[in-house]
Amino acid sequence: MSIERFSVGKRMSEMVVHGGVAYLAGQVAEDPSQDAAGQTRQVLAAIDKLLAAAGTDKTRILRAQIFLADIADFAAMNSVWDAWVPAGNTPARATVEAKLAAPEYKVEIVVTAAV
Repeated sequence: MSIERFSVGKRMSEMVVHGGVAYLAGQVAEDPSQDAAGQTRQVLAAIDKLLAAAGTDKTRILRAQIFLADIADFAAMNSVWDAWVPAGNTPARATVEAKLAAPEYKVEIVVTAAV
């Protein structure tokens, strides 16, 4: 089976597809000056774009891992997530509070999806 890598960098690829599964790297906001809801919107848009590049979409997400810099942002993140995630196609999901790579990041999301 082949391995296809997208947006390959020195340290990581944004997405790797193998065996009919797309594995996305953690996605963070391009504009981290926004609040948790705004950052979540940006992250979900980035996920949509990567999934489309692999020939799949959010209805085929198998698993999501959400990292919040402050668990107090859980409701704000969920308000955006709930409007985005397709009814009847919700993935397995975990949300945790974690120290992110830079202090301005409030949300990071990792997904795995069927292709």
